[in-house]
Amino acid sequence: MNTHLTPFSALSPDLVLNAMTNVGLSSDGRLLALNSYENRVYQVGIENAATVVTKFYRPSRWTDDAILEEHRFIEDLADNEIPVVPPLRLIGTQTLNHLDGFRFSVFPKQGGRVPEIDSRDKLEWMGRFIGRIHALGATQPYAHRPALTIETFGTVPRDYLLDHHFLPDDIEPAYRAAVEQALVSVHHCMERAGSVATLRLHGDCHPGNVLWTPDGPHFVDFDDSRMGPAVQDLWMLLAGERVERTRQMGALLAGYECFYDFNPRELHLIEALRTLRLIHYAAWIARRWQDPAFPIAFPWFNTQRYWQDRVLELREQIALMDEPPLWSS
Repeated sequence: MNTHLTPFSALSPDLVLNAMTNVGLSSDGRLLALNSYENRVYQVGIENAATVVTKFYRPSRWTDDAILEEHRFIEDLADNEIPVVPPLRLIGTQTLNHLDGFRFSVFPKQGGRVPEIDSRDKLEWMGRFIGRIHALGATQPYAHRPALTIETFGTVPRDYLLDHHFLPDDIEPAYRAAVEQALVSVHHCMERAGSVATLRLHGDCHPGNVLWTPDGPHFVDFDDSRMGPAVQDLWMLLAGERVERTRQMGALLAGYECFYDFNPRELHLIEALRTLRLIHYAAWIARRWQDPAFPIAFPWFNTQRYWQDRVLELREQIALMDEPPLWSS
């Protein structure tokens, strides 16, 4: 079996439990696989101690330096009383551990539920914490993690899809034309926004990566953390029709700007960033297609209907990128 294409084929329950022993944790045998495709994540019961969550990183995706850089960012956020979940420092006070070719980290289990961000108070609450994350994220750049750019989220994934012939022959010309025009429109959005600052982001700040408790939101899963514009961590929290998204953005920014200034020109980037995410997402599935978890999780991928929908989606985004920005002061 090609372990590059099936990188977790050797990750057995015994190996997971042995990994806990190697970092000084004695498992009571309880092991629950949690929902994760990019990595493998397990909830593990520990004898006479609180349950932990361990993440086994997808081989070859990040360097050790890139993973440790993310860990340091999360620890700095926690030190500043921002509700995140930093990895535990175990054997030798390290946060990244190795066993049998795998890299893994251990985290305390964080309770909570996916939030329904259905009120102005919750949106402002979220905005305040994202503003605090960005205030710290802006203090220094990442050295080992990539930036969110047209190249990394647009042209490179586009080329991967086309070069590896994932599209049906009869749909490829329409997709090629749509993605080319979409990337032109992304460039135009960025020209309208002008020069905007980049900073260390959460990177994938949608409601599924927030756990809500009576004490408010907790931000989890910084695995996609990278350099990028601040609005990247805001737009994925918006939902509904334009008037509703306008209201939501206003509430988010009311909280956000208590701790960090927002450049309103970044609002020109929202649909451009959404477009890049759509292109990148299709290529992300394609790159992982030989991982047995992906055909099971995404059975509709690579069907005729799937690519027809992607063409329509890109055409819709081209139209949206021509509209005025969502909200302005």
